[in-house]
Amino acid sequence: MKTRNLYILITFVITWWALAACSSKTVATKPSEKVSPEAIQKVLADSESLFKQREDLDMLRTAIKSLASVRDQDNRNYQVEWTFAKYNYFLGKFSSNEDEAETALGVGRDAGKIATRVDPQKPDGYFWYGANLGELSKRSPITVGLQSVGEIKEAMNKVIEIQPDYQAGSAYDALAQVELATRLKGGDAQKAVELLEKAQQIAPENSNIRLHLGEAYLAVKRDADARKELDYVLQMKPNPEFMPEYRECVDKAKKLIQTNF
Repeated sequence: MKTRNLYILITFVITWWALAACSSKTVATKPSEKVSPEAIQKVLADSESLFKQREDLDMLRTAIKSLASVRDQDNRNYQVEWTFAKYNYFLGKFSSNEDEAETALGVGRDAGKIATRVDPQKPDGYFWYGANLGELSKRSPITVGLQSVGEIKEAMNKVIEIQPDYQAGSAYDALAQVELATRLKGGDAQKAVELLEKAQQIAPENSNIRLHLGEAYLAVKRDADARKELDYVLQMKPNPEFMPEYRECVDKAKKLIQTNF
């Protein structure tokens, strides 16, 4: 009886192994479908049109899905990866669904990191890697933020090294926000002011820089200068390509004025 049972067990194991081997062979020999450069460029162009309509988050989600369809882990495309990181950053920033936001930011962070490896001589991957990581840090300051300060600084300093005016001086802005957010852990509000003043020289019409410079001036007790920057945000002519972000800046500027003046 024992011999019979052992025979059945051996037969079962051999059969299972054979089936598994056949299955593995089928997967391994299945030809991969490579996306043509022309198809990638079309997807990039179409997704950019959708991104411009990002106030409707469904348009942004569609843009992200479209880009996801041409990502190839065996043949990474630099522009696809950093653009994918960028769009996920905006979805993570503006989505009211916490799970969706955290997932988007995590995916965006990873895509940005991939882009830095594909072409380490360009700023896009470093910037959007750092931007996604920074937004994740804001949401989880203890579990993510404290551990990520060095990585965010390294990424943004790399952007400045390669192209200081990238995204209208936003790498300086990101570094300044790190200084303001970590004042209890060694961050320096005066250093934030200096970084933002440099950024303002590069891009005087960047509403985020104006808003954050107002916040930094408040932190160092330069109230009159702070009010000047916040008023400027309310009165400036916004870039029509960044209306959602400008409206967010206006809301925050109004709250700061109401709170501090």
